[in-house]
Amino acid sequence: MVEKALDRIAQQIINLDEASLNQLRKKYLDRLFNFEPTKEWEKAVIIYFIINGVIAKNNLFNRQILEQQKGTKNGSTEGGTKRGKKRKLRLIK
Repeated sequence: MVEKALDRIAQQIINLDEASLNQLRKKYLDRLFNFEPTKEWEKAVIIYFIINGVIAKNNLFNRQILEQQKGTKNGSTEGGTKRGKKRKLRLIK
């Protein structure tokens, strides 16, 4: 049940625009540093970290895409490493 709720939340968050979230980032950072023992403060902290999570996810995503494009341009295959060498797997019993 909790996992399904988190999945729905994640799906909604994925659909949010990063530029809009970036504009809200400072607002929630300010709230985070102005502690009040209230539910509103708690929500502000969670919102701030959600915004940071989306930004971090997008940065990671973009870096991975760039790495894949570089690998394609350099002629490396999907099974290769960053240096274009293939990894050999060995069976461990």
